[in-house]
Amino acid sequence: MSISDTPPDSHIRKAVTINDLRSRRSSLDRITMLTCYDASFASLMNDCGVDILLVGDSLGMVLQGHESTLPVTVEDIAYHTRCVARRKGKSWLMADMPFGSYQESPAQAYRNAATLMAAGAQMVKLEGGAWLASTVRFLTERGIPVCAHLGLTPQSVHSLGGYRVQGRDHKAAEQLLADARTLESAGADIILVELIPSSLGKRLTETLTVPTIGIGAGPHMTGQVLVLHDILDVTPGKRARFAKNFLEESGSIRGALERFVREVKSGAYPAPEHSFSE
Repeated sequence: MSISDTPPDSHIRKAVTINDLRSRRSSLDRITMLTCYDASFASLMNDCGVDILLVGDSLGMVLQGHESTLPVTVEDIAYHTRCVARRKGKSWLMADMPFGSYQESPAQAYRNAATLMAAGAQMVKLEGGAWLASTVRFLTERGIPVCAHLGLTPQSVHSLGGYRVQGRDHKAAEQLLADARTLESAGADIILVELIPSSLGKRLTETLTVPTIGIGAGPHMTGQVLVLHDILDVTPGKRARFAKNFLEESGSIRGALERFVREVKSGAYPAPEHSFSE
């Protein structure tokens, strides 16, 4: 399958659907995903052919100035989801379930997920392992598509001891794979993994039948996601190893978005310098 160097015309490309995303698992058409928090960037990302727009709880850090994602509320996510939904075009819209919005019970998760779906989300993302299986099943049985987030889970940063690569030893790697299989069986449509060795990312993609999306998880994933502010090099502090400044090589914001899409589709990103070994 050949991948064009030109992003698809937003008026020509078909709307991204859950069935389309599922089909990417067995194709060479890699999924592109960026965080998005407002209508203007939603429109531009749609024009540039970004497949999934994520209203991430990363907004707590890049928009609100917090030191972690923990203070973000359902109301925060819902507000930004409404903004993005108005201009998302053909792109798929995913919204994060913030800390404290789903850990108590499946019923609690459903109430908050329903709020985000009513705001315009087409899928919600939850952080956690096999303990979330009953919640994932509860949501998907009620028509709410779920992306499960494994590896480094920022909402658990304190218990993880900071922002560290996960799954480097054999026991931790096997646990992550087992969690992923359990969540897939519970109905998760996508497994997103953050900050794991490339070799583990490869095993994960080979093990599952649903698409895998990585951030700092190596090149062997069905798709890649980055934080918008990272690719534009406006995130305060030291840039994460897996992040790349696409603006530097492009000269414009539109060019940076188009380059991100092009490099993910072609496999040029992530390069070895953006990945982690065991």
